[in-house]
Amino acid sequence: MSHLIASLNDLDPLSKVLTGFDLFRHSALFINKRNNHSKLICNHRPSMTSTSTMLSLASASLTASLSVHENLKGRLKLGGGSLSFKKEKANPFINTKSFSRISMVAAIKVSRFEGVTMAPPDPILGVSEAFKADNDEKKLNLGVGAYRTEELQPYVLNVVKKAENLMVERGENKEYLPIEGLAAFNKVTAELLFGASNPVIKEQRVATVQGLSGTGSLRLAAALIERYFPGAKVLISSPTWGNHKNIFNDARVPWSEYRYYDPKTVGLDFDGMIADIKAAPEGSFVLLHGCAHNPTGIDPTPEQWEKIADVIQEKNHIPFFDVAYQGFASGSLDADAGSVRLFAARGMELLVAQSYSKNLGLYAERIGAINVVCTSADAATRVKSQLKRLARPMYSNPPIHGAKIVANVVGDPTLFNEWKAEMEMMAGRIKNVRQKLYDSLTAKDKSGKDWSFILEQIGMFSFTGLNKVQSDNMTNKWHVYMTKDGRISLAGLSLAKCEYLADAIIDSFHNVS
Repeated sequence: MSHLIASLNDLDPLSKVLTGFDLFRHSALFINKRNNHSKLICNHRPSMTSTSTMLSLASASLTASLSVHENLKGRLKLGGGSLSFKKEKANPFINTKSFSRISMVAAIKVSRFEGVTMAPPDPILGVSEAFKADNDEKKLNLGVGAYRTEELQPYVLNVVKKAENLMVERGENKEYLPIEGLAAFNKVTAELLFGASNPVIKEQRVATVQGLSGTGSLRLAAALIERYFPGAKVLISSPTWGNHKNIFNDARVPWSEYRYYDPKTVGLDFDGMIADIKAAPEGSFVLLHGCAHNPTGIDPTPEQWEKIADVIQEKNHIPFFDVAYQGFASGSLDADAGSVRLFAARGMELLVAQSYSKNLGLYAERIGAINVVCTSADAATRVKSQLKRLARPMYSNPPIHGAKIVANVVGDPTLFNEWKAEMEMMAGRIKNVRQKLYDSLTAKDKSGKDWSFILEQIGMFSFTGLNKVQSDNMTNKWHVYMTKDGRISLAGLSLAKCEYLADAIIDSFHNVS
């Protein structure tokens, strides 16, 4: 502060006033100078309609130069604020041989939200914003996991259109749903996940509550953990979907990571994963990707899933599945639910979050569910009651449109079979793109690098192994938009663009350190 006062002292009196006003735009200052003694005092005076800030600057000069500015009596207008100046008489009890005084009053509107800082762009959704701002015709958006046609256009499933037409024909209303959601949806989504004949369904041991897609369902489960398992830790794979950590941070649930991706092999670090799950405190929640791990596309084998289940049971952990791609990874609803059903068959209690954004293309409908498998129907009833209690102050009740689409599609045998055919088509297109990208890389790259990991991965994503600097080169030089961890969404790639993408990957991998 002494440096600020010293700097002001070096200015002529008018400059002191204007400089003081400029410095004051974001705070309220009272600067008094009397007998070469200066001090700063902060003061705010909010009014009924705005926050007004009053600044009074009393400045004394050791020279007679102030007299040049004595004609500044009156008011100076500056933008939305104003300044007033007046010459004041000297205090008779103070030696005023060469002292004069100026008072300035400034009224400025200052936001009550002045202290709110700008949030950083979302690492995934921010990619699409940057892509839209790029005018290069070669640009590719491989950031957000949303299915595109071969022409790289959004795709609305035909079966979804039929389900919506049914809703119109029936004249269905838009009344509020119960807190737990649409009963018909909750029934079919649990049966789709576990199998209609599964004992957990037959014995009514599953508490199912409709959620706001996968994110909302995870958040509701996190709130349940925070309230009824205080201090329990959630283990998250390294790496994982970018929003997982945000969800548990906001729910105030502690988390740590277990090893998953091995950069040397661009594959699964299975030994590291098992060791970290074993080392976790007993009774931890272990977050697992049911299929098509995001972002790596690397899934455990059936044998490895058995070993993971063994360790979780030994440590009395609670498995917590995130199932965002059922049917969309392999093209088979049953195969993609195999990991969840394995754990349920062992009699384990578990949590499963579901989403229909990918497999039905209902991205904007925000439709999903949280399922909690309990050891008894009574426990499931109580858990469901508490999930409803948590949901009520969060969002009151879920949206109806997407829930009715799912209920109509899954609940109708004809529409259900049509949906499975469309899912196989979408999954098949991504497999073809994956194969074409691999063929292009192996044909163009003369270094002998093994790119087979691309074929070993599954689902809509591929983890390229590119680091942040290399990923930046993909965007800055080649106009390929992707997340900075090296993940690309093959759902946003066409066969026609595979060779261009291969050139970008080879250049970034070999020429950027």
